[in-house]
Amino acid sequence: MTTQRFGVPARGRQRRTRARRWAWLPVLLVGTGLFIAVLRALVITGNPTLVPSLLVLGALLVPVTFVVYMDGRNPDYDLPLSVLLSCALLGGVLGAAVASVLEFDTMRRLGGLPTVLIGLIEEAAKLLVPVGMLIFTRYRANPADGLLIGVAVGMGFAVLETLGYGFVTLLATGGDLTDVEGLLLLRGVLSPAGHAAWTGLAAAALWWAHAQRWRPRALAAAVGTFLLVVVLHALWDATDSWYGYLVIGFVSLALLLRQTHRNVLTMAVSAGESR
Repeated sequence: MTTQRFGVPARGRQRRTRARRWAWLPVLLVGTGLFIAVLRALVITGNPTLVPSLLVLGALLVPVTFVVYMDGRNPDYDLPLSVLLSCALLGGVLGAAVASVLEFDTMRRLGGLPTVLIGLIEEAAKLLVPVGMLIFTRYRANPADGLLIGVAVGMGFAVLETLGYGFVTLLATGGDLTDVEGLLLLRGVLSPAGHAAWTGLAAAALWWAHAQRWRPRALAAAVGTFLLVVVLHALWDATDSWYGYLVIGFVSLALLLRQTHRNVLTMAVSAGESR
């Protein structure tokens, strides 16, 4: 006899769970194919109207794939794709705009912008939408959802940064696609270990503190996590070597995946206790 959960046959639920876990692979393959197709068409025709498509596809490919991958790690995430996309768009645009204004004002006042202030401003700006989701929506009961919202917002922010840097590089090099390709590849590969990991960790800590009713220990953990991601961000901006990026990226991504694993275990225990 096939068991059921919430009226859904267990076998059907397992198929959907497996499909969700591997959904990132077709996203990556199709996205890569589209990017290569646009790049080849641009090289063959020299048509400048294809440049925006190339930049958008290059900036979106890895971030979208990573968000879908993270979504598939835990089948009990309560977030529809439409909500994640909205968080990525709103969080990325609002975070980038607010951070840009604050950084400009700070640099004008101080005559310079230390990397620690860049990290503080950008990490705080990226939390505007997650905090709004935590306060005003129903997606606050599940601590694991906070991590996924943070990852989506971080990726939205990273996409806009990559588009900006890609456009500036294109202008500075007189339209040299080689440099643009290298930039898109570098920032795409590194984005999950940067903005996505940092905002995901900070948002997950906020959701956990909310679940703990903002007890002093939980609040201290949320503040400590935020300060940690600010330091990681500042170190990232300060380094100029591949070794530095690899070490900081490894630590950031390892912390994010560790938190994801803890969320899965916590939800499994909760589900067992509720039976």
